[in-house]
Amino acid sequence: VRLVESGGGSVQAGGSLTLSCVASGNSPYYANYCLGWFRQAPGKEREPVAILDSSPHTWYTDSVKGRFTISKDNRNNTLYLQMNSLKPEDTAMYYCASTAPVLCLLVGRTFDTWGQGTLVTVSS
Repeated sequence: VRLVESGGGSVQAGGSLTLSCVASGNSPYYANYCLGWFRQAPGKEREPVAILDSSPHTWYTDSVKGRFTISKDNRNNTLYLQMNSLKPEDTAMYYCASTAPVLCLLVGRTFDTWGQGTLVTVSS
């Protein structure tokens, strides 16, 4: 399976962006997998942003709670991250990822399939 992100760009603080991640293939890949969005800012380690299990239940890192929403369209094998009220500290390369559904929302869960990333830049 190949994951391809899109939707990144440059936006002013307070603006919004929606990231998409399409999984290649014809099967309903997203229906039963653990899915997530991660980001890596310059000079920092990659961090999880939002996780979605198959129930679906969600997890968000504290800094994006109330501003970001993770969702998926199983029929179109597309994962989304709606980002509102963006801040300069949200500037990063954003990656989608997937893994087997077991212990999906466990902090530190290892993801094994990654997209190439899409860049989000938020200016003040």
